[in-house]
This record gives sequence, structure tokens and C-alpha cells, in this order.
Amino acid sequence: MTPDRFRACVSLLRWTQRGLADALHCDDRLVRRWAAGTADIPVSVAAWLETLAQCHEATPPPTGWKRRTGALT
Repeated sequence: MTPDRFRACVSLLRWTQRGLADALHCDDRLVRRWAAGTADIPVSVAAWLETLAQCHEATPPPTGWKRRTGALT
């Protein structure tokens, strides 16, 4: 996985790099290094992110509903 694809997957999942670090129970500096291309992205992490990103692409949020206008909730 390239750093560009890594950042695209994280963005598609609507995660921050810090949020991904929390999910992986790792230091957020490591995630920043992956995103910058200064550290190799582990194959297992890359495969997991690709799978999640593909699921999100294949199943977008529902569009057939609308929030009430003027709702304060």
C-alpha cells in the first residue's frame, strides 16, 4: 500500500490518523510515519484498511431520509 492509498483509505473511513492509532492501539506518530511514507505499512494493516475501505465504497450511507427542518436534536 502506498502512502497516498493509505491516506485515501483513512479518509474514506472518516477516521483521523489519531483515531486509527487508537483503533490499532499504537502510537499516533507511527501512523503519521505510515502516512508520510517514512515507515513501511504492515501488510496486515494495509489489507485490513483496504477491506474496510472497499466495504464503505460498496455500501454508502442511506439517502432516502431527511432530517426535519428546524430540529434541534
